[in-house]
Amino acid sequence: MTEVATVRRSRITPERETELYAAVLDLLREVGYDALTMDAVAARTRSSKATLYRQWGGKAELVVRAMRHQKPGGIGDVDTGSLRGDLHGIIVREDDCVMEQNAALMRALAMAVHTNDDLRRAFKDLLVEPEVDEFQAIVRRAVERGEVRPDNPALAYLVHMLIGAFATRTLIDDLPPTKEFLTSYIDAVVLPALGVSPH
Repeated sequence: MTEVATVRRSRITPERETELYAAVLDLLREVGYDALTMDAVAARTRSSKATLYRQWGGKAELVVRAMRHQKPGGIGDVDTGSLRGDLHGIIVREDDCVMEQNAALMRALAMAVHTNDDLRRAFKDLLVEPEVDEFQAIVRRAVERGEVRPDNPALAYLVHMLIGAFATRTLIDDLPPTKEFLTSYIDAVVLPALGVSPH
């Protein structure tokens, strides 16, 4: 299936793909997932619907691939030699403006992910699981270095803690997530839960 998808998408240049993805994300922020249509994407990007369906199969895959495309590389590339350094390194890859835009995207998708099977599957297969796998590699290195005990019960909730802080910042504080907020959260909450000194 991956091979088919790769062949399917290969007809569009990387520059055009980037342009299409940016337009999709702009539309998503403007109207939300349910109101976003392939007709609207085609009109915004001056593409044919046939081209969009041929390249991405449908709205769910197009939206999720657009979200994955705008991420600054894989988090698996972050390796500072310490868990604190790695977690901070993940956070500082994006500036506050991009974080705020990402939070808006997540709000636009929140309800749709729970009610749309195609979107939930694409989101899990193309975005969530690959990132969780990369994140687990960072955690394994910390365990292998002896920074974190392998039986620490907080390890099972590490991803939940980080996503929770990002997702609830606007809801609770009426403020966007920022690098300062998330790095201080890591030092105050995540690292102590793992038995790691924040200093």
